[in-house]
Amino acid sequence: MFERLQKPFLTVETGEAYQPIRLTYDLYQKDKLVAALNQLKCCERNPNGTSWNWFWKDECDNLHFESLDSFKKNPQHPVRLGTITLREDKLYFNLPSFKRACLAVPFFYRAISADVAKVDHADFLNKVFGLDERLPHGFSELFKEDELEKIIQQRIHDYEVVQEKVEHAATAQEAFTILSEYTQSESKKRLPYAERYGFHESTEQQDPDVIFLGFYIFLRSRELVAIRRWFGETGYTLADAADETVEHVFGGMNIDIIE
Repeated sequence: MFERLQKPFLTVETGEAYQPIRLTYDLYQKDKLVAALNQLKCCERNPNGTSWNWFWKDECDNLHFESLDSFKKNPQHPVRLGTITLREDKLYFNLPSFKRACLAVPFFYRAISADVAKVDHADFLNKVFGLDERLPHGFSELFKEDELEKIIQQRIHDYEVVQEKVEHAATAQEAFTILSEYTQSESKKRLPYAERYGFHESTEQQDPDVIFLGFYIFLRSRELVAIRRWFGETGYTLADAADETVEHVFGGMNIDIIE
């Protein structure tokens, strides 16, 4: 454990922890999608014709990475933020960090019409890697569809059970106690190695900025847990991380969230 406390974890060029994440989009109009990506100067199409590199330049030049203390961008060699792959009726964004995924979702929401392609879910790892640790090869090695679906379905089932108990609670206090116990129990659970976040639960009527913020809080909380536990804080829970993230977001906006 002492050695780990002294050992830094792997980070990407823009300063955040290396944590592979894959965004999956449902594809409705392939030709329009290809045209939209080809129009973006920040996306460069590869010779195979079905994949693009997404660079930190041109249309996304003003994306902000608060993890950077100092970084001198070289216009001749822009940072590649991720790769985009078109396969059958799906569009995949392969990214090396949670932060880049949180920037990609709103950026491409505005660049690609929802009737052309729409984000469905994100698959990611709940861990950070050591500098000399073996890294997985390819996202197919990382994410097993049946395992991820099993995790998310179990989460939905557990929530529905709690929801039913709350609805049948004799008093408001009893309902609050049930919810509180469920939240505390969930926050102390060991996070799975790989996990899925579903966007499909968001309704069309929801403010997209609210959806983006929810995605950020969800990922940032898990990133904090992975980092704190890497440095030996085994008692640091998801609830601690969520509180810290919400305070950072709303506190920085000078919004009083205590009511």
